[in-house]
Amino acid sequence: MIILRLRSTKVGKIRFASHRDMAKVWERTFRRANIPLIYSEGFSPRPKIAYGLALPTGAESECEYLDVKVDDKRIGISRILEIPEQLTELLPEGIKVTGMTEISSKVISLQQAVTACVWEMTIAQDKTSADEWITNVLDSKELIVERTRKGKKVKDDIRPFIVGIDESEINEEGYVVLKAELRTQPRSLRPSEFMNSELPNLTQIKLCRKKQFIETGDRRLDPLEVGQTLEANMELCSS
Repeated sequence: MIILRLRSTKVGKIRFASHRDMAKVWERTFRRANIPLIYSEGFSPRPKIAYGLALPTGAESECEYLDVKVDDKRIGISRILEIPEQLTELLPEGIKVTGMTEISSKVISLQQAVTACVWEMTIAQDKTSADEWITNVLDSKELIVERTRKGKKVKDDIRPFIVGIDESEINEEGYVVLKAELRTQPRSLRPSEFMNSELPNLTQIKLCRKKQFIETGDRRLDPLEVGQTLEANMELCSS
């Protein structure tokens, strides 16, 4: 068995597909590509695919991740290297596999390992209002929001979950865009909560996840960087 970690995009119309819909898309695509996966046991076997942090429906992403267990006894290393291209050809428009690595079975799951995400938010406000909003947020010692947890409403200070915010920019369409890095551990800060953390609330037009990070001590890694290159494995197998 070999465990592969894949990175992919989710842009365009496919952004309206839910997290559950995307799981079905991946399962169907692996099956169409005839890639032998490891399945669970029991009355209803399922392919062993572990998905990363859920993306809000309607948001785009340049960095979605999933881990999949492949039966390497039924597929050669040379064909494994072709998996990104093969899957991209079969996946719906807007989804492209942009990276792949092999990970150890001891690697912590994506859900637990990813500590922060960088979001690009296109908003309806003008640049002056956006920059003033950013300054107010960064100068705040605390930002209290109301959340629902286990059916009960609680108040949380989300200020510690805001790692940083870039100065706003104006894109080609004339809309204001800002980037913010938000923590996902010990509890994820949603972009919608972030944009509603300071009055007047920001009005979202478009949302895109740009990066995900895993912190290991004093290092910040892309989730693919915790693995090892498959080309190196192929050299070892051929030597």
